[in-house]
Amino acid sequence: MNNKKRTFKEELKLMARGFKILHSIDKFYIQMTIIKEIAGEILPFVNLYMSALIITAIAKSEDFKKLLIYALLTVSINLSVKVIQNLITRKYNIHDRALWNKLYAFYADVNNNMQYEHLENPDVYSHRHRIDQNQNSGGGGIMRIAWRLATIVRNIFSLICAASLTAGMFITQADGNFIGIFAFVNSPISVIIIIFMIILNTVVSIMCEKKQSQGEFKQMAVWSERNKAYWYYQDLKYTYGMDIRLFKQKTVILEENEKQLLVDDENLRSINKLPYKYSRIRQLLSASMNIILYLYVAAKAYIGAFEIGGFVMYTGAIWRFIESVSNLLGLYSDLQNNNIYLQDIFDYVDLPNNMYKGSLSVEKRDDNEYEIEFKNVSFKYPGTETYSLKNFNLKINIGQRMAVVGMNGSGKTTMIKLLCRLYDPTEGEITLNGIDIKKYKYDEYMGIFSVVFQDFKLFSFTLGQNVASSVEYDADRAEQYLKKSGFGDRFESLPKGLETALYRDFEDDGVEISGGEAQKIALARALYKDAPFIVLDEPTAALDPIAEFEIYSKFNEIVEDKTAIYISHRLSSCRFCDYIAVFHEGELIQRGNHDTLIADERGKYHELWNAQAQYYQENSETASATT
Repeated sequence: MNNKKRTFKEELKLMARGFKILHSIDKFYIQMTIIKEIAGEILPFVNLYMSALIITAIAKSEDFKKLLIYALLTVSINLSVKVIQNLITRKYNIHDRALWNKLYAFYADVNNNMQYEHLENPDVYSHRHRIDQNQNSGGGGIMRIAWRLATIVRNIFSLICAASLTAGMFITQADGNFIGIFAFVNSPISVIIIIFMIILNTVVSIMCEKKQSQGEFKQMAVWSERNKAYWYYQDLKYTYGMDIRLFKQKTVILEENEKQLLVDDENLRSINKLPYKYSRIRQLLSASMNIILYLYVAAKAYIGAFEIGGFVMYTGAIWRFIESVSNLLGLYSDLQNNNIYLQDIFDYVDLPNNMYKGSLSVEKRDDNEYEIEFKNVSFKYPGTETYSLKNFNLKINIGQRMAVVGMNGSGKTTMIKLLCRLYDPTEGEITLNGIDIKKYKYDEYMGIFSVVFQDFKLFSFTLGQNVASSVEYDADRAEQYLKKSGFGDRFESLPKGLETALYRDFEDDGVEISGGEAQKIALARALYKDAPFIVLDEPTAALDPIAEFEIYSKFNEIVEDKTAIYISHRLSSCRFCDYIAVFHEGELIQRGNHDTLIADERGKYHELWNAQAQYYQENSETASATT
């Protein structure tokens, strides 16, 4: 987190950007807050002013009708402002309650537009996690800007109104010759001294507010660390309940939880005392200043500088003025400390996206005539010196069924990430129909691929929405591809069909699906997209042997005329493919169909095939011996 010292201008610039982001998250939140707070803050000053008029009129024994008009006018203004305030507050509350969700949507949008390599970077993940911790533990960041907005508006407006009302007190002087203290009160020198005392009180308040705010943020940081452990262990209880029970991990988790939550009590007590210490100093100063001002106003009223109603108005306005100044300075100090968290957010939001987007449109072909070629491609993941792929050459022919095999870490998934432009090659190029894929419009190029990754994700939406990746969808197509992917029997048992909610995060009647069923839905989603290239990264890992055989036996029918790339560790699954590419330590070391590769007894494919065949044979013999 960036804690460097900033100038006053830089501090204000950070705050301004925070409010700008708040406005982008909800364009009406700031406007509604301003209107609501002004409507609520104007009434005390209206009542103060009208009370001064009424008290003065009473003191002068003026006509009762005049008093009645003042009273009716005061009541009418109060009722009108209250009605406006209530109407605005209703609308404001809707936006206020939705702000958390909109903030998470903002971060989701940032993530979706972020260069993909950042999402796989552990440091970036930790950065995002830290932002969440700061926000959830004490509202550090954008939410603190939102929460402080109402107070800022209220105190600025209060300051303006109070200054307007008190101006007359300083310029009004009584007629006559006075001696002693009353002569001093009626002189311009007293005005200068009072203003100086107000400024001095303000400066001291700034220092106290800054120390108090720093103490509170320090305390928040301690609680942030404690909450991190709390939420981690809370999550363990629900996410890994089976492991905890089976391996009797409850004791070790509780012990580690106690260690994480152990905080130096003396240090925590001192942190807690710090804010209250400076708060008391500030309150003492404020009370002292109020007493002095009350005496000053009373003295001026006594010598006749203004009527008794003016005394009521000026004392009330002065108190509001001092309070508003003190609050605004405290707010600035609070927001200045919050800039630490805002800077952390901005550093995350501003992570560079160096992925070249291209300008060429991808030709839309009804015949799916797309050909991909890797030309001397080498690739190293950011921050590493080891090549995940080295001098890689491969042409993926139109309509081909290609299997990619190899041991873990051999570069199979890396090749798919480069193919889909989640990363760009470190060296070499990849072409689509003879043109470097970097030159194509990024979104259009990604649109020609439909991929089922190993760590795919289904969401707690309806089945149809999961298949279509859209709120609206073609029901006939969704059902067709669910049946093609092998989900037909389960689909027929769902009472709501495509409108069945997956999981129970939002719907009580949602269905829980197995890993194999999830993979079938993910395969249906890939088919529904109807992209010319379909990539299946271990698509049947969670399927039982019968379901796996059904998909393989109908694979050509399932993918239709698309070019298919299939990644698998199960070599027996690759026999149906036209072409097999064998990876080892980041290099393409063999290529050909199953019969050609198995015939090469010195090749890696033959070695892997026999290792797996031996395993299957040993298991078969063991199973026979036990029956």
